Amino acid sequence: MNKKKYLLLYRTLKEKIITGQYDKKLPSKRTLADRTGYSVITVEKAYQMLIDEGYLCSRERSGYFITKPDSFPLPGEKNIVSFPPLEEPAMDKAPEFEYDLWFKTVRKVISDRREQLLLKSPNKGCAVLRNAIAAYLLRYRGMVANPKQIIIGSGSEQLYETVVKLLGRDKIFGIENPSYRQIEAVYTAEGVTIKKLPMAEDGISDNALSEGGFDVLHVTPFRSYPTGVTASAAKRYQYIKWAKASHYIVEDDFNSEFFLPGNPIESLYSIDQKERVIYINTFSKSLSPSMRMGYLILPGHLLSRYEEVLGNFSCTVPVLDQYILAEFIESGNFERHLNRMRRKMNQTK
Repeated sequence: MNKKKYLLLYRTLKEKIITGQYDKKLPSKRTLADRTGYSVITVEKAYQMLIDEGYLCSRERSGYFITKPDSFPLPGEKNIVSFPPLEEPAMDKAPEFEYDLWFKTVRKVISDRREQLLLKSPNKGCAVLRNAIAAYLLRYRGMVANPKQIIIGSGSEQLYETVVKLLGRDKIFGIENPSYRQIEAVYTAEGVTIKKLPMAEDGISDNALSEGGFDVLHVTPFRSYPTGVTASAAKRYQYIKWAKASHYIVEDDFNSEFFLPGNPIESLYSIDQKERVIYINTFSKSLSPSMRMGYLILPGHLLSRYEEVLGNFSCTVPVLDQYILAEFIESGNFERHLNRMRRKMNQTK
């Protein structure tokens, strides 16, 4: 199957769904294949991606239907449900990893970089790593990020602190309830007021969003911990609509590289047209819990604010670690590692 073909078809269909060019029901796989010249397998793969993202649902013997055909987002309160708690993730073990390959990368960086490793890191992080992350996001996630807007930090907790210092402690932060405990812990320690927003089966409840009472929305749209909830396509557009022109969303994209099956679900950052999303991700899950390195992507209009408030703060990640990770990403080893991990997860699912 030609990967580019089913991705192109998926994007075309999604655009037509969002803009209302389809009624409630889509053509059958065979009919659409005949109309477009694509194979049935290609059509099936595109349909499955739309189902995974919440745009379509499949009804046995009836076909494929748009989940919310009128517009995105739509009102309509979901029932707030109770979720059984997930087990605490084992953070004392690294994921299955090819250590020889990593240490080979370490040796190469030490040999190639030499004196560069003794220089102080730029405050936002080394250019080589910021460039590598931007290229990876475009290649692997379809996300367009200017390297100038990428800030390197030592893990998610330090990046949460950066957000508070940037936006101000006078802001009220809305967080998912329940959520990863360190989110509340960091914000509380930083002295900000938090508002806990109840979860529904497709993300934060509609009522909680409409009631408001908070300035910044911190969300984990993909497999939020501990509920395991992934926000639907309609819910993600509701988040974006909430932000509009005066609020900000902190998108915590932890664990998103391990979306199964197919490509990762689109990020809020990708669908944000007004630059209201601050994107955060780390390498703790994708590589190792000991990899205390992450990054955030700032909206362009916040860069001057960042320079004013945090521009003189040194980068907290050692230069050697930054160059090693940059080389690991640029060589393609990081993506090959992710693909191996996703295959293993699929086999055990």
